[in-house]
Amino acid sequence: MPEAYASLKFLHLIGVILLVGNVTVTASWKVYADFSGDPRIIAHAQRSVTLADWLWTLLGIALVMIGGYGAALVQGIGLFDSVWMVSGQALFLLSGLIWLCLIVPIQAKQAREARAFVVSGTIPEAYWRLSRLWMILGVVATIPLIAAIWVMVAKP
Repeated sequence: MPEAYASLKFLHLIGVILLVGNVTVTASWKVYADFSGDPRIIAHAQRSVTLADWLWTLLGIALVMIGGYGAALVQGIGLFDSVWMVSGQALFLLSGLIWLCLIVPIQAKQAREARAFVVSGTIPEAYWRLSRLWMILGVVATIPLIAAIWVMVAKP
């Protein structure tokens, strides 16, 4: 039983690293690309951010859930029996809903716009408005992730 718990907890931690690492790194890529003002660089970064989000964010989410729920069940920890478990799950869910319902649609729209403006060479103001909104929502979605990490470590 201890080996199973350790393995599942390891998967959980790897998932957290992938998820939070991807969130912060892709935001950096996008900000640096946007600051360049070069339509080709921005379009490339926009595509890369979108692909990385689907690959690494989804893999991170899967590992967080498989590892976390698996470790809790193997260890006999009730998923809704403690404040820290409920809080951690609620924060994780809140972040995921912001990402799925708000950020992903913005990314998809920006990716379509980027394909068009790389050809025209002109970046429309609508792209910049969406870019600012994407960054604000990205920070808002990251706060509950960081809070969930604290809750899971501190177990208040």
